[in-house]
Amino acid sequence: MITQATDQRMVTEVVLPGVVAPEGLQIRQRPAAHPRAGQALLAMEATGVSFAEQQMRRGRYYDQPPFPFVPGYDLVGRVEAVGADVDPGLVGRRFAALTKTGGWASHVVVDAADLVEVPDAVSSADAETLVVNGITAWQMLHRVARIRAGQTVLVMGANGGVGSTLVQLARSAGVRVIGTASPRHHDTLRHLGATPVDYRDPDLWAHLRELAPDGVDAVFDHVGGEGIVDSFRMLAPGGTLVSYGTASTRDDAGSSRVPVLKLVARLFLWNLLPNSRRAHFFNIWAGRRRPEAFRAKLRADLGQVFALLGDGVVKAQVADRIPLSRAVEAMRLAESGTVTGKVVLVPDPASAPCS
Repeated sequence: MITQATDQRMVTEVVLPGVVAPEGLQIRQRPAAHPRAGQALLAMEATGVSFAEQQMRRGRYYDQPPFPFVPGYDLVGRVEAVGADVDPGLVGRRFAALTKTGGWASHVVVDAADLVEVPDAVSSADAETLVVNGITAWQMLHRVARIRAGQTVLVMGANGGVGSTLVQLARSAGVRVIGTASPRHHDTLRHLGATPVDYRDPDLWAHLRELAPDGVDAVFDHVGGEGIVDSFRMLAPGGTLVSYGTASTRDDAGSSRVPVLKLVARLFLWNLLPNSRRAHFFNIWAGRRRPEAFRAKLRADLGQVFALLGDGVVKAQVADRIPLSRAVEAMRLAESGTVTGKVVLVPDPASAPCS
């Protein structure tokens, strides 16, 4: 039985019709879907523009669905209805969900088992900045690199959504952080506790070596491309390179899969070398074939991040809050390279307000 019927409700959603400029995004309305068995209907309170959507707009995300589709990698919303076999007590409560696509909508149907409750003390917009970014950063730091207090790490693109979260989580664990970013973001990085370096410095790697003469214990690299070689060379003995993207190929033509496959192959070969260093490609969806274990890990890790956010140890980096109907503006801002943190989409004024 469905609780709180959704008859007559119209959903507003943003559609990515193909490889288009931001202005090509389309706003569409359709009747709300009823949650099926095991599902819940969320009224979106915050969703966001991540690097994945920027790649999808160009047809460059590794396993994006065929066009047209609704983008939106994650969201925070309040349960309005549930399907059969779902606890009706979820209705009215606020949850985060990792979706990969579909989050840019006023209402979204998700599997109830994928919901992670958001603490009352945390706003929806703040929580949204730390769903995919927080899980990614936490798992790379603690499950892949296994950082320890007193170590030094290098974060490429430290002003971005994942990068700024990496900086804060690493600092909260007693780790020294060196972060690359354009000079306009250096004061922000210093405030977060990182040592900033201009990523456009022609002597970037020499400068980084001055800051860490013996190398670093981990490098977090979302850039990929040939620069990944320099990232690997920055590792101290026993260090770990964690690659989690191919931003350098975002605007390239051709296959979206080839750069990722080449990168993964290179990392695999490096792991065969007897050099006491490790290289990994991080995929947030790894382990999905074991859904119960995957969901348990996701809930545990995001729960840790939300707890740090609620305690004020981690600060949400909200670049801007923009209504869903102005998704074009949000996409352009996110792609401008001028912001720190994440651009958040919120319901339009006529919809339920973001808490």
